[in-house]
Amino acid sequence: MHRKDFIRSGFLLCTPYVLPLRGIMRTSAGDEDYIMTVNGHIPAARAGFTLTHEHILVDFIGADKITTSRYNADEVYNKALPVLQEAVENGCKTLVECTPNYLGRNTALLQRLSKASGLHIISNTGYYGAAKEKFLPKHAYTDSAKQLAARWINEWETGIEGTGIKPGFIKTGVDAFPLSPVQQKLIEAAALTHLSTGLTFGVHTGNGEAALEELKIIKAMRVRPEAWVWIHAQSERNRQVHVQVAKEGGWVSFDGLNDGSVQQYIQFLKDMKAEKLLHRTLISHDAGWYHVGEPGGGRFRSFNTVFKLMLPLLRKEGFNEGEIQQVFIVNPAKALTVKVRRA
Repeated sequence: MHRKDFIRSGFLLCTPYVLPLRGIMRTSAGDEDYIMTVNGHIPAARAGFTLTHEHILVDFIGADKITTSRYNADEVYNKALPVLQEAVENGCKTLVECTPNYLGRNTALLQRLSKASGLHIISNTGYYGAAKEKFLPKHAYTDSAKQLAARWINEWETGIEGTGIKPGFIKTGVDAFPLSPVQQKLIEAAALTHLSTGLTFGVHTGNGEAALEELKIIKAMRVRPEAWVWIHAQSERNRQVHVQVAKEGGWVSFDGLNDGSVQQYIQFLKDMKAEKLLHRTLISHDAGWYHVGEPGGGRFRSFNTVFKLMLPLLRKEGFNEGEIQQVFIVNPAKALTVKVRRA
């Protein structure tokens, strides 16, 4: 692949034709690795430049009060579409929408926006147990890990809430160490769901000690850490925990990039590069979104920082195009590939 195929006006652009990419392999003859979008599966090598943790709509009202009647879907669509179109113009091909069930997940809306923008959008199954468990349904406490997994597996097999749209990964969340019993159960349920579906699971994690506790649970469930994304690794200041998790095989995801934190995130990449661990690293904004309950949905933060600020600075700091491609194209495609990683 030639540099001119994916560079335009100083930004890294990705077309559907830049394949095969190094590190994205066929599982068998004639059988490509794939990821699942809201419009169905696509070859992993066609995902292109991917933002691995973003949001389009979020409702913080709580699991016991949430309903789609709290907002107008057309208003959300009209607010989100120009932002997504701008991301596409900047070179984004795939966006991972990390809003889970009971926090505002709306896959029909995501599918509508995907078709209108031309952006591959990936939704999720799973429950979010962070924020003191405000967004957990009551049955999360009474169901066993196997019962929770059965609910999530059913969304993979039959589609989400009658839409026929399948999740592309599992999203859950925990607070800081030590994990509560229900948070531990969520990790177990995610591991069981992975073993049945091949879906990768991303865990919003309060700190590094919690990430290491997750790692212990995952390994006990006989799942390889390659199936797990440590979301919000930037919250842990001890860089050696990043290194430990990456060396174990987990995905270390620095989510929260904004215009004021670019240098910090470049340093994260420098540190991982120095340890020869760029191949286990993910970067995203955790940006957006339509805030249900705020007038007009509040401020919708764009997905531009990585394109307009971070990529030019990475080049100035000596990162070559192969390394940039590794972080923003190859790694996300490998992380999101639907494939069982059994220990």
